[in-house]
Amino acid sequence: MKSIYLSLILVVLCDHALLAQQTIEQRIDQLISKMTLTEKIGQTSQKGSSSRDKGLPEELKQAVRDGRVGSFLNVMNTDHVNELQRIALEESPNGIPIIFARDVIHGFKTIFPIPLGQAATWNPDIVEKGARIAAIEASTSGIRWTFAPMLDISRDARWGRIAESAGEDPYLTSQMAGAYIKGFQGNDLSNPTSIAACGKHFVGYGAAEGGRDYNTTVISKELLHNIYLKPFKAAKNAGIATYMTSFNEVNGVPSSGNSYILKDVLRNQWGFDGFVVSDWNSITEMIDHGYSENEKDAANAASNAGLDMEMKSLSYEKHLKELIEEGHLSIQQLDEMVRNILRIKFRLGLFDNVKFDTNKELLYHKDHLAAAKQAAIESMVLLKNNNLLPLPAKKKIALIGPLADAPLDQLGTWIFDGEADHTITPLNSLKAELGNNLLYAKGLNYSRDTSRKEFNEAIKIAKQADIIVFIGGEEAILSGEAHSRAHINLPGAQEDLLNKLSAVGKPIVTIIMAGRPITLENVLNESSAILFAWHPGTMGGPALADLLLGKVSPSGRLPVSWPKSVGQIPVYYNHKNTGRPVIPEKFTHINDIPIGAWQSSLGNTSHHLDDGYEPQFTFGYGLTYSTFTYTNLKQNNKTIKDNETVIVSVKISNTGLTKATETVQLYFQDKFASITRPTKELIGFQRITLSPNESKEVSFKIKKQDLQFYNQKGKWVTEKGSFNFWIGPNAAEGLQGQFEVK
Repeated sequence: MKSIYLSLILVVLCDHALLAQQTIEQRIDQLISKMTLTEKIGQTSQKGSSSRDKGLPEELKQAVRDGRVGSFLNVMNTDHVNELQRIALEESPNGIPIIFARDVIHGFKTIFPIPLGQAATWNPDIVEKGARIAAIEASTSGIRWTFAPMLDISRDARWGRIAESAGEDPYLTSQMAGAYIKGFQGNDLSNPTSIAACGKHFVGYGAAEGGRDYNTTVISKELLHNIYLKPFKAAKNAGIATYMTSFNEVNGVPSSGNSYILKDVLRNQWGFDGFVVSDWNSITEMIDHGYSENEKDAANAASNAGLDMEMKSLSYEKHLKELIEEGHLSIQQLDEMVRNILRIKFRLGLFDNVKFDTNKELLYHKDHLAAAKQAAIESMVLLKNNNLLPLPAKKKIALIGPLADAPLDQLGTWIFDGEADHTITPLNSLKAELGNNLLYAKGLNYSRDTSRKEFNEAIKIAKQADIIVFIGGEEAILSGEAHSRAHINLPGAQEDLLNKLSAVGKPIVTIIMAGRPITLENVLNESSAILFAWHPGTMGGPALADLLLGKVSPSGRLPVSWPKSVGQIPVYYNHKNTGRPVIPEKFTHINDIPIGAWQSSLGNTSHHLDDGYEPQFTFGYGLTYSTFTYTNLKQNNKTIKDNETVIVSVKISNTGLTKATETVQLYFQDKFASITRPTKELIGFQRITLSPNESKEVSFKIKKQDLQFYNQKGKWVTEKGSFNFWIGPNAAEGLQGQFEVK
């Protein structure tokens, strides 16, 4: 009886959900039937504004009155938001509300670590919490749409926008995608504190040649589906409201005019029913690509490809009417574009309630700051530690470096609304903790500073101290959009300063704040410990202090492979084997080649003579203040048939002296397939916290679906054959097992 009762409840709930959806679709039908062509085209237009504008131009208000605006970007004056929304609802022909949008990437006022840093937490829960806080704070300004998360797979640390990504792996990025979307959109998109998420940049933007922003990408269809599209599909499965097209082309066709990715994949294969917005001017930039002859041609390509809303440029506003009149675009196609936009406006509840809570006490709320601090703690990755960290008690510390007290740079890239005045820096926090045992000198005034005039003061305090803590890296402006670098070492005179500090003879803790991996070949040996802090956000100072002083153990893990030098790029763990895979025992370093050697391969395969075959630090790598051992690998069976699973497990033991968190990672390899497969692929991870001498069994389920790939026939398949798997602390280590798929 109980099961019947529950079934009836489920049926009723499903009926209600279906009825609600039908009601929205019916309301859309009724609305579209009343809209003029001008209003329909208006819904496809996103106007840009500036938060620096002192007033509302009458021309802008008239455009809203006429129904010629579907969305606004960067209107931050709440009085202006309310006035424009009032005009839309009360004075436009059909009272269609406006969506107000903003780039809320890793926080609104309370800034969390950059997305690459958040990915280093390997903790979707903390990422979801950060996005929820960002949505709550941003919605106090009337923002109901953000252009995040960025889901581009990035294998090139030179690319500035790697800072906005979740790194190189499709599985980890997919997990972060779901967390961001759930956080931004909440459990109910119509809640006034929920904001629509936008999966960007669709697709392949992170594969830009040479790491140069906006550049050409060449991605085979198999690679597109097996690597670059996976996080976007995960976003669709998580209920994302919108997508944004990328600036780049995909195999010769710019994304904003690419019907294969926008129609065939996104709509037909995935069944996405939200709307797609262009990136800033990306429709008209198809002219510069050499794909469209003029604005009209660009509007024709984009609208027929399935791009619903145009950001900033005016090709739709100027030319859609003419394209329809000439028969290049049907009214039914335009109706479908408008339908997609209206559907999200209805789901946001804008037709029923556009009011928002302007309570500024929600900004920098203590709970928000606590969550930002925890995210910063979990994001930081300990790369090296020769028993120097945590800092010994009662030692005199010399704090030196251009980012030790740089509140704005600490926030990182793409933080339009972050405020330096609310940032707590490492200097603030360490001074409060260490008092007179802390000495401080900048050494350099900013990260690119090449002047040595501050060196003497830095060396002077270094001589007075027991330990040197150097905090350097990149200013925030050196990463992010349009900030690619050919050389990714520490900029300015930082390396020179570190070398001179090393000559003092005191142990050095090097802390790096940056938006990308930094090549360390010139300073690695100068430092007894290296902690990578990314750009950690508002609470980076307190987080860093807690880690340095041992109040908590580091737990971050790299979401990208760390190159030894730029020459290794692209370097990523899930590479192919090649016909001549690396044989570590046969590697011959350039300095070991005999003079006058007979011309031969010397055993060198698939790597460089000088930097070898391994990155500086592998994907998934990170140290703690403790040690863990992996033992007792088990699996419940050796084969998978049909809907069966293999359950694999391992015993993890904390063999150190400190309570710490380990991220246990599961990788697999499809050894032989109809297309070559990567040497390893991540398919699972778990974070566990253990006290000293504590052990825990960690298990994973492997299903056939986890092993599937997109083949040359355009099918997702799991082929029969032999598979390896590893459970370990990173992509290079672990206990290995095997199974068969029958």
